[in-house]
Amino acid sequence: VPVDGSHWLSMREVLDGLRQKGHEIVVVAPEINLHIKPTKNSVMKMYPVPFTQEELDENFQAFSQDVFEEGSFLERIVRIYQRSKITSAMFLSTCTHLLYNKELVKYLEESKF
Repeated sequence: VPVDGSHWLSMREVLDGLRQKGHEIVVVAPEINLHIKPTKNSVMKMYPVPFTQEELDENFQAFSQDVFEEGSFLERIVRIYQRSKITSAMFLSTCTHLLYNKELVKYLEESKF
């Protein structure tokens, strides 16, 4: 499952440790993401998703603003819930596009990923 954000920042340290022990690192990631970028220590396999970098960035920025925006407790919960639905739909789309990318799935199967 593609995971981005703070999860990825923690995972990079784990991957660096595995690389130092001689493991080959292959990272599968959507072309549009927050923090997953190519490095010289890994092979990147990227796949397209149906949203832009601007849409992703805007959604996460709006989510951050919603958390700190004023209003009653119920208003804030509803705003955060609505934003979470949008974020979840983007993540679901990311996963769906990975699983239906026949070329990438074939590569993963053949390489015993």
